[in-house]
Amino acid sequence: MKILIKQAQVISPSSPFNGQTKDILITNGKIEKIADAITEKADQAIEQKGLCISIGWMDVFADFADPGFEYRENIESGAKAAAAGGFTDVMLLPNTNPVADSKSQIDYIVQKAKQVAINIHPIAAITRNAEGKELAEMYDMQQTGALAFSDGINPIQNSGLLLKALQYVKTVDGTVIQIPDDTSIGANGLMNEGIISTQMGLPGKPTMAEELMVARDIKLARYADSKIHFTGVSSPKSLEYIKRAKEGGIKVSCSITPYQVYFCDEDLQQYDTNLKLNPPLRSRADMTAIHKALLDGGIDCIASHHLPQNWDSKTCEFEYAKAGMISLETSFAALITAGLPVANFVQMQTVNARKLFGLPVPEIKEGEMACITLFNPDTEFVFGEEMLRSRSKNSPFIGKHLKGKVLGIINKAQLQLN
Repeated sequence: MKILIKQAQVISPSSPFNGQTKDILITNGKIEKIADAITEKADQAIEQKGLCISIGWMDVFADFADPGFEYRENIESGAKAAAAGGFTDVMLLPNTNPVADSKSQIDYIVQKAKQVAINIHPIAAITRNAEGKELAEMYDMQQTGALAFSDGINPIQNSGLLLKALQYVKTVDGTVIQIPDDTSIGANGLMNEGIISTQMGLPGKPTMAEELMVARDIKLARYADSKIHFTGVSSPKSLEYIKRAKEGGIKVSCSITPYQVYFCDEDLQQYDTNLKLNPPLRSRADMTAIHKALLDGGIDCIASHHLPQNWDSKTCEFEYAKAGMISLETSFAALITAGLPVANFVQMQTVNARKLFGLPVPEIKEGEMACITLFNPDTEFVFGEEMLRSRSKNSPFIGKHLKGKVLGIINKAQLQLN
């Protein structure tokens, strides 16, 4: 199959064509020709005013709920949601049923991922059943295809256990991923502790619960001389700790979620259960500080924290609603609408994300297999429920006016257009 991309601006910091407008001919998944103008006939021509392309984007923290919770999402629907959001690579959480804590569970994901248009990278559970009690067989899972290690939505509370895990992953040059959250602080918190939680009469969770965990885990990573990645960082103080740790040579990195620069705790005043999240939406001042760090380069990449929940888990009292939102389809638009420059987003989601986890960075050049995201950063639109490819609909972005539209991806010799 021949695909001709017409007059697309290349946004790719590592490409010699960066900033240039080119025609690109792709034959059977391989980039055959890049030129100012290509007149050759193609099976599919893609042409649009304002069209941009980059290396395929990568997400480092998403839940496809497969196996065990397929009523929320499965690998096929999750892959479609990722492609619709412009992602060619996604790292999957281990919080399935059974948990991805064994060689056979990692192999299940690897084999099933061969059938879809995106590249799926399993995150293996650090502990058995992700319960934080006993280390899983991390080496076997890494050999089977696990890219990193995490208990996913269950941050490890036991310092000694996490230290063992950090020492263990050194043997495979692996990375531990943590949502920094001391669950013993604000254990019953439903949102950020502050003025808004007091006004709403809801128990709060202070930023201290995150900051304590970041400080502890940095010390453990320094002691073990191992790599740790904090995801869902929501406190400016946490970012200060991480910045100082990096300056001190500690192997630490971090990501934030797209919604942390779009929403704050003030948006919860209508008790929208789709905004019940963990970590929770913080104050407007915190949101502003996170946004500044995003522009200053203090944040390595974006993590979608795509967490599908079925209708019953969200259409209920706020207290009983489960945490999480789907966000793969809206990550790009949310960040562009919030003011993140397109070049910054592309750098973080193409080069930074892959380098953090030791993956090769694809290239846009003749002879290479195409791993490409197509998008138009200037398109404004209202995000509708019909645009969702996920099995679940728990998105607070439905009905929002957004800027920055993804057109589709080309990956694994497959074209997926929205």
